Amino acid sequence: MGKTKNTSLDTVVRDFILLGLSHPPNLTSLLFLVFFIIYILTQLGNLLILLTVWADPKLRARPMYILLGVLSFLDMWLSSVIVPRLILDFTPSIKAIPFGGCVAQLYFFHFLGSTQCFLYTLMAYDRYLAICQPLRYPVLMNGRLCTVLVAGAWVAGSMHGSIQATLTFRLPYCGPNQVDYFICDIRAVLRLACADTTVNELVTFVDIGVVAAGCFMLILLSYANIVHAILKIRTADGRRRAFSTCGSHLIVVTVYYVPCIFIYLRAGSKGPLDGAAAVFYTVVTPLLNPLIYTLRNQEVKSALKRITAGRGTE
Repeated sequence: MGKTKNTSLDTVVRDFILLGLSHPPNLTSLLFLVFFIIYILTQLGNLLILLTVWADPKLRARPMYILLGVLSFLDMWLSSVIVPRLILDFTPSIKAIPFGGCVAQLYFFHFLGSTQCFLYTLMAYDRYLAICQPLRYPVLMNGRLCTVLVAGAWVAGSMHGSIQATLTFRLPYCGPNQVDYFICDIRAVLRLACADTTVNELVTFVDIGVVAAGCFMLILLSYANIVHAILKIRTADGRRRAFSTCGSHLIVVTVYYVPCIFIYLRAGSKGPLDGAAAVFYTVVTPLLNPLIYTLRNQEVKSALKRITAGRGTE
């Protein structure tokens, strides 16, 4: 299925079949409902954050919340690239995805995922400037610079996604077309290639390692300076307020990077836990982000109250 003969008598893959997540057959309906609810809540939660930042003048004038709005937009799209396809795995429908659809899914997955990495780094840099350089912050991080940095993150993410998609699908696929995964991702697709994938695997490891590890190290460096600056604050209330502005971002970074590093940068064989880790950072994390920022961020909660009370434009 999904293959056609060419003149060299080899078979050419026309589509792929995603085998999805392993699960007991009696849980199919429950898992369909769970992932469907997660998807709807993810879209609504991130849309709420996006509209709140846009509608409240106090928030949309600050780079921190501009970045938060961009993060919500990314989460909505990342969820839309992954979850609807995943939901189909729990239905009787055909599990095949066209070759071009697989290329597009892999590209957008790595494009949006790497853009998030860059955005988390920008958010850490913004907090570093706000806490460690408070007097110069309005000059060092203004709206124009924030826009340029965000645009740079999008361009870099697009380049990363293009590199991964081009390297993966430049190889011939002429044999089995069953992808033992719930999405078209690099390692799962490369197992089906009819050519040596050593170079691809090395480039993938280095490329993703540079992006993920590089961004992670910059975030750690930013927060090392932030902690050092906070410890110099004399009052306990001042330290508490400074830490509260960074707590949400640290939680989000942790729940994103730990599964990502587990999947792409660890050595050794890959096991069933890879699927669970991938589901966590591709499906669960976009759901958690708006919850973390609304429950832990007093300014977002205050803005929501103002908008609800009809005072969002004051």
